[in-house]
Amino acid sequence: MSGNPPSVAQGDLTPKTGHLPVLVDEVVEALAIAHGETHVDGTFGAGGYTTAMLRAGAGRVIAFDQDPDAIRNGPSLVPDPRLTLIHERFSRMADALAERDLLPVDGVTLDIGVSSMQLDQAARGFSFREDGPLDMRMSQDGPSAADFLNTADEAEIARVIRDYGDEPKARGLARAIVAARPLSRTSELSAICRKVLGWHAGMKTDPATRTFQAIRIHVNAELAELEAGLEAAERALKPGGRLAVVTFHSLEDRIVKQFLRTRSGAAPAGSRHRPMLDAGPAPTFRAVAKPVAASEAELAINPRARSARLRSAVRTEAPYLPRKAA
Repeated sequence: MSGNPPSVAQGDLTPKTGHLPVLVDEVVEALAIAHGETHVDGTFGAGGYTTAMLRAGAGRVIAFDQDPDAIRNGPSLVPDPRLTLIHERFSRMADALAERDLLPVDGVTLDIGVSSMQLDQAARGFSFREDGPLDMRMSQDGPSAADFLNTADEAEIARVIRDYGDEPKARGLARAIVAARPLSRTSELSAICRKVLGWHAGMKTDPATRTFQAIRIHVNAELAELEAGLEAAERALKPGGRLAVVTFHSLEDRIVKQFLRTRSGAAPAGSRHRPMLDAGPAPTFRAVAKPVAASEAELAINPRARSARLRSAVRTEAPYLPRKAA
């Protein structure tokens, strides 16, 4: 895409939802939507990608979200009879579509991570900028962030903050969190982060950013969900169907990159000193595109796009690979 400002598809979303979908023009281009096709929006959120797909000519969009608020608000955000909303994790899209006799589909889009609408609601507990309950659950069920931080041992908390947040002072943060238990508010956790890591007015990045991100990823099992979701998309897509995935974290991007490398047959070959091995299953994806980042024009109006990466590919005619065979 060029460096032009985001298209009408993106700008028109602002008045209704108050949020801009990231890389929406690039996603629509990767999907190459033909008139009347059926597409899946695996992460409905505020409906930005769904709206763009419908405006691009999709005959039907089947949108998934594990957040009951997103499903409840969906009809008012996207009042279009071509939209079907399903309250379900995107990792179960293939099963949910099969149960409704909706397989296969022409395209699948995934926008990984927390939505802007979730971040902006202090009561959901995702943001360190506003005080709220220490929750962070996208699905609004299961153990919360507070449950994890108040029961896990110091080593486990340190592991989560280090592995999912790339935080070099994870051990010191974990020690301070355990010493301050019980925790129940986001303001308590952010205060600990700022004290341990150092904070002063005017800092470009709040020191609590990495820790909140890490705990959110852990509470929602986001990386395992992404891995299962990619496999579900592979199963759901018809030959020639398009997959588009937008990530915001290096761990997420690495998972998508490795999945597409493996499924397209581009994984590194074995040693030339060893006997030739079986070629393995036929590739299930082709035309794997180079990662796409947001343009300077988009970053100027949508800073959230700063870390976003889009990866896309086209489904082949090969049968999908069940988890054990992958």
